[in-house]
Amino acid sequence: MISRPLTGSIVYALGLALGMLWMPATAAAAEKARVLVYSGSTGYRHDSIPAGVEAVKSIGAKAGYVVEATEDPEIFTAEKLKTFDVIVFVSTTTDPKKPESEWFTGPRRDALQGFLKDGKGVVGLHAAGDSHYHWGWYGKMIGGYFERHPKGTPKGVLTVVDAKHPATATLPKTIERNDEWYYYKDFDPTMRVLVTVDPATIGEGEADVNPNAVVWCHDYGGGRVFYNGLGHTSESYSEPYMVTLISGGLKYAIGK
Repeated sequence: MISRPLTGSIVYALGLALGMLWMPATAAAAEKARVLVYSGSTGYRHDSIPAGVEAVKSIGAKAGYVVEATEDPEIFTAEKLKTFDVIVFVSTTTDPKKPESEWFTGPRRDALQGFLKDGKGVVGLHAAGDSHYHWGWYGKMIGGYFERHPKGTPKGVLTVVDAKHPATATLPKTIERNDEWYYYKDFDPTMRVLVTVDPATIGEGEADVNPNAVVWCHDYGGGRVFYNGLGHTSESYSEPYMVTLISGGLKYAIGK
């Protein structure tokens, strides 16, 4: 067979075809969601924080997100936050008796508020609800403040009350597991509650007769906020139940 040189039109067609193959990959890379994981704490320091951070990193890698983790509050500037799509707070406690323990002050508050105003998202894990008691906006963003918990990490029965959310759609209706079960004060009743715990099933039984909200979400400040009160123990972050919750929470908060 005699080979013939490629004509200009053929070269152009091949170049166009190759370009079409290249462009979606480039666009996909450019559109990867960027996740900031913040795990600084000035109150009670949870031993499970490293496990929580690693869980978010692993989930992000599998989902194709770009994940950056830090404990430096200097990250909270408008300029630095604009490169992220979602912030994950991993048990970011402050001391309720010490207003000076709170790192969201001044321009940092403006940066977080501006982040949500830009239509972005926040995910709070466990003790993210035990933070910034002296900034009411933060409590409203999370949906409430930690008040107390039964001693230890007893078993309790969780119930999915809203299965039409990406965090709960594939979860079992009920499950029994161990954790530190938070009670909340100033809880916003307008939250979209996703999972509850039956107080009567906690340990030897709590006196409450009504289910307590554990996982919820809402639109807030122009963006999306997802809160998961589970996650006191390091082991919990390798549980399929928790991985599913965090995965769906991230998907919701990113909004893509």
